[in-house]
Amino acid sequence: MYKRIFVIVLDSLGAGYAPDQDIYDDIGAHTILNISKHHKLTIPNLCKLGYPNITEIENVLKHENPIGVATTMIEASNGKDTMTGHWELMGLYIEKPFITFTETGFPKELIHELEKRTNRKVIGNCNASGTEIIKQLGERHLKTGELIVYTSADSVLQIAMHEEVIPLAEQYKIAEIARELTLKDEWKVGRVITRPFIGTNKDNFFRTSNRHDYALKPHDKTTLNFLKEANFDVISVGKIADIFDNEGITKSFRTVSNEDGMNKTIEIAKNTNFTGLCFVNLVDFDALYGHRRNPVGYGEAIDRFDKQLGTLLPLIKDDDLLILTADHGNDPTYKGTDHTREIVPLLMYNPKMENLKIIKRRRTFADLGATISENFKVKRTPYGTSFLSKLKGDK
Repeated sequence: MYKRIFVIVLDSLGAGYAPDQDIYDDIGAHTILNISKHHKLTIPNLCKLGYPNITEIENVLKHENPIGVATTMIEASNGKDTMTGHWELMGLYIEKPFITFTETGFPKELIHELEKRTNRKVIGNCNASGTEIIKQLGERHLKTGELIVYTSADSVLQIAMHEEVIPLAEQYKIAEIARELTLKDEWKVGRVITRPFIGTNKDNFFRTSNRHDYALKPHDKTTLNFLKEANFDVISVGKIADIFDNEGITKSFRTVSNEDGMNKTIEIAKNTNFTGLCFVNLVDFDALYGHRRNPVGYGEAIDRFDKQLGTLLPLIKDDDLLILTADHGNDPTYKGTDHTREIVPLLMYNPKMENLKIIKRRRTFADLGATISENFKVKRTPYGTSFLSKLKGDK
């Protein structure tokens, strides 16, 4: 049994062609490849773990002696959003995609109820970039205190509010009201998110790290629940706790950036003698670069991650397992600003693994949850097939 398992989700770092890309109108999307065409990646540690051996990456030389176990995974659920990907990683399928309001904005009945319950008018109510909409409406919000409500290609209702206009405690209360309203079936978005910001005018507004996500509870138990029920540790780093609405989490650490998330993970690996799972999400890849269609910035962020990965690898002990994966794609060179339906990488490392072994592509992300469950000998969800034996020598 591995005593400590670290799962790091490189949020949106897809690995290319998925068999059903045509259904999602994502033909040709390939996040890592298209980033590498715009920015020459410097990723020796990802190469050491075999990333270039499982997908195409331009201008990246393969490591001479790669190690670990590697493959790719196909998403089985319907959808390509954050919650769908993470829930499937931990053993749940989403058969009906979460509702979105990308094209229409939110129904006037929902907006009216939100205004009535919060005693504040709503402005915006459209599909928008979070940084752009506060430039457009932030100065008006400073004068009026109106709520800047917007959405994206995700199933999400976001509310931007200035911290000096609406105190954080009130912001969170407003989001809780919005979450309650959007539990109604026809308005049931996956997440409600507060987007606090500060600044004095459109030229210096910026979002703070006081964001808070209010997600739907998973519709059934996940691998996280079964670990917690069996008294194993389940440590959340980043927005994992929000994505699962704290279900199955024993301890959580909020983060302000990818670098902060990796620093916290490195600190846990170095100094925390836990038994169970450390589940990490690095959201900047998606939020700062994928959705904003910035392939160079995305590539630079991958380079920075790789350096920190080099610090983490020597801390992985003989009874640890490190797993790197993603939850969907978000090709920053693709049309629009939406996620892209792609396969995702699955890179696994333990100091005892010699030479690189590439195993058969997994047909569902849920295989990861099944593998973790088998390792700790806890109950499994109905979905997924464990590949634990393949990490220890089986073909």
